[in-house]
Amino acid sequence: MSLKIKINAFRRNAMHSITKSIGKSNSNTNVGTIDPTQIKRVLILRPNHRLGNLLLITPLVQEVEKLFPNCKIDLFIKGNLGPIVFENYQSIDQIIRLPKKHFDELGNYFQGWLKLKNKKYDLAINADKNSSSGRLSLQLAKATFKCFGDLEIEVMKQEADYSHIAKYPVYDLRNYLSKTGMVVPSTNIPNLLLKLSEAEIAKGKSLLYELVPNNKKTICLFTFATGAKCYSVAWWAVFYERLKKEFPEYNLIEVLPVENVSQINFEAPSYYSKDIREITAFLKNTSLFIGADSGMMHLASAAQIPIVGLFSVTTIEKYAPYNSKSVAIQTEHSGIDEWIQTIKNVLQSK
Repeated sequence: MSLKIKINAFRRNAMHSITKSIGKSNSNTNVGTIDPTQIKRVLILRPNHRLGNLLLITPLVQEVEKLFPNCKIDLFIKGNLGPIVFENYQSIDQIIRLPKKHFDELGNYFQGWLKLKNKKYDLAINADKNSSSGRLSLQLAKATFKCFGDLEIEVMKQEADYSHIAKYPVYDLRNYLSKTGMVVPSTNIPNLLLKLSEAEIAKGKSLLYELVPNNKKTICLFTFATGAKCYSVAWWAVFYERLKKEFPEYNLIEVLPVENVSQINFEAPSYYSKDIREITAFLKNTSLFIGADSGMMHLASAAQIPIVGLFSVTTIEKYAPYNSKSVAIQTEHSGIDEWIQTIKNVLQSK
């Protein structure tokens, strides 16, 4: 085990020990009833750099925009993807960024934490109740109201989909606001959303036509994923042959990961880009995305297209795509005939 891994493990354990009791007894609900028209500055904290985790807070951002239409939102995150993901969110004001690799940029890392003290917020929200950094950063932030994300057990039981990582921050916020006396509408949780311009969508359509210059609709495959989530070449060989047989009226194309690898040996027409917004616009013009739980799957979800998510090791209840036309398949407990029928059902419903 490398020294850096050991240090990271020690840091995580130390942070958990330090922050495990933060927010448990201080809900800040005793400072008065929230008047939605007076919430002008909101801070959302999700100090994580992964694309999927940033996309998964877009429902929370949309919820805050809906509840407090007069507010401006600051984000406390890690890495450089935030400005790209939230480019067309007019409510986003400042994005406070910690460096992705804080050991390499300790000065910027500590400076990012210090920026939390520079502003006074009306409301601050921890977007991941299980994040030690999120709880600590919320504790440090200057805010009249603080939502740490500790939802009561009885409320958790009322929401069947509470376990989803994109949904429980919204449920936690609604519960917290209700406890302050604010009337909170019980509506559907917003879907993931990366806001694209019409020009971006048009460019995506052009890129797709360059790849498959015909009038067929397109099924997009993503055959890669990290670690144990990645299905083998042999698994994909069988599945891909079946897809070709069952859906001849569709183009089958593959969107490639940043690693530029393919589990079907590049047999299908393939699209490669490192531009997150371009990839999203490209996906927006396809009819269906099929792939394992991954950042790319969440990007397709943020493009708001139908998805068939393939799950084998990660928890469906926590990570499944959940827009109205999407489904998740537990491949370890079902067979290829069921997968094909599920895909047909999604395409027919669309």
